[in-house]
Amino acid sequence: MQRGPSPSLQSSAKSELGEALSACRGAFFGVGAMSCMINILYLTGSMFMLEVYDRVLPSRSVPTLVGLVILAGGLYVAQGVLDLLRGRILVRIGMSLDEVLSPRVFETVVRLPLVSGGRGEGLQPLRDLDAVRAFLSGMGPGALFDLPWLPLYLAICFAFHPLIGVTALVGAIILATLTVLTEWFTQAPWREATAQAARRSDLAAAGRRNAEVLVAMGMAGRMTQRWTEANQTYLEGNRRASDVAGGLGALAKVLRMMLQSAVLAVGAWLVINQQATAGIIIAGSILSARALAPVDLAIANWKGFVAARQSWRRLNVLFAALPMRSAPTLLQDPARRLTVENLGVVPPGSQQVAVGDVSFELEAGQGLGVIGPSGSGKSSLARALVGVWAPQRGAVRLDGATLDQWSPEVLGRHIGYLPQDVELFAGTIAQNIARFDREARPEAIIAAAKQAGIHELIVSMREGYDSQIGEQGCVLSAGQAQRVALARALFGEPFLLVLDEPNSNLDRDGDEALTAAVLAVRARGGIVVVVAHRPVGLAGVDHVLVMAGGRRQAFGSKEAVLQPSPAKVAPLPRRAAPDAGV
Repeated sequence: MQRGPSPSLQSSAKSELGEALSACRGAFFGVGAMSCMINILYLTGSMFMLEVYDRVLPSRSVPTLVGLVILAGGLYVAQGVLDLLRGRILVRIGMSLDEVLSPRVFETVVRLPLVSGGRGEGLQPLRDLDAVRAFLSGMGPGALFDLPWLPLYLAICFAFHPLIGVTALVGAIILATLTVLTEWFTQAPWREATAQAARRSDLAAAGRRNAEVLVAMGMAGRMTQRWTEANQTYLEGNRRASDVAGGLGALAKVLRMMLQSAVLAVGAWLVINQQATAGIIIAGSILSARALAPVDLAIANWKGFVAARQSWRRLNVLFAALPMRSAPTLLQDPARRLTVENLGVVPPGSQQVAVGDVSFELEAGQGLGVIGPSGSGKSSLARALVGVWAPQRGAVRLDGATLDQWSPEVLGRHIGYLPQDVELFAGTIAQNIARFDREARPEAIIAAAKQAGIHELIVSMREGYDSQIGEQGCVLSAGQAQRVALARALFGEPFLLVLDEPNSNLDRDGDEALTAAVLAVRARGGIVVVVAHRPVGLAGVDHVLVMAGGRRQAFGSKEAVLQPSPAKVAPLPRRAAPDAGV
């Protein structure tokens, strides 16, 4: 992947994330205006103490004191209201950013395994978006908005007396240095801790998915040990980063308190030498503390800032590697043929060719059985036929158009796919068959279930099509789940139906239903591709493709290919591209 644009939240204006953030520009301007008023109102306390010590006490005027109390009280209330509004606006900025980006992030989570082969990030993009939203909704942005006002407080301290201003300025320089050191020493530990957190989560998810295997074969203890080692590495990196940030944060607090006392001491010396009033002592102390409070708060929230910045960078890199796909011109529904031209397939994240130079053509109403030993490239071919894996060379065409000329949503309506590893989603049987299409017609759902031969089983359940199947279809047996997945593939009468080992969990009735479904698709003018290890299960097809080592060994009518003599294999159809691999 290419390195993303800028590491900061402010310098990604040309990226998708920057565009989403710039959409909140008006809200940020509002936050900036509120921060301006809030920081001006922060002067209330110091000015109140200055007036009390220099005006009220010498004059012993109670009406002046009451007036000052009422005025200060009103200003404090206004400051509290503005601070509350600023916090709520920042929370809503985070929510707005999440609402805009979450569909895009989820799309990348789905597409990422098809590009990287399932390596690396996993659900990290979702965690990255959460980190950005959490930072924007926290106290960190408020501190960053308050930091530019530090010179104002220092200027007022200099106005009180240059020595008070110098003392406050030295404290500000020291705290700013601590901020830089915090960034310097925590960057690498936080990066390592984030990587280990992702690895730990992946191990936990893998353990949950394979719980039966781990328990049945006594692997749970060893997997627990692996997770514990990953967890310890994560905790160690997290501890180092937290120790550095916490230590520098504690030092910053101590220095801020020392600075406040130092300002008091300098003010007292000035009063003794009759160069300042008693009110300036208190006002200068309050102002110097207020001037350095944003720095202190920024250090305290540095962990969230670093996490948000790293998350922002990773999302930028991910979005650049998986750009948004524009909607292509809508083509006519495919209805004539499937053409495979010199197809070469390399699995995502791998350099090993899985399918090399395979060519064939199927007309509407034909069925193809793909057979061959394990590792011969059958499943890789199936993934390329449905557009899951992009060809490295060659093309897969429907009615002459390559698959990438359709958007995935439109292409999906014309394709039915039953993968080798069936996985259903939490929801009802009807929702799973209908591919979670909210506008699906009940009669279309029932028709797909009948075609898959599972309608009677569904209606025999207590809630019928509205039965909840649980996470990953855990309520159903393997055979039932496979037939529900077959009904899902058949839903909407797709033109191309690709079935990868569709009878691996089926009994005799299931095999008969599968054959009937294949014949029904062919009868209505669809094309069916059935992947199988053995010729068994190919009763509904009329053509066979034999693969070995990722290449085509034979192609032709089923009767010719399955004859003992290879000389009887029929040649390629006239319109097919030449097969360089044979």
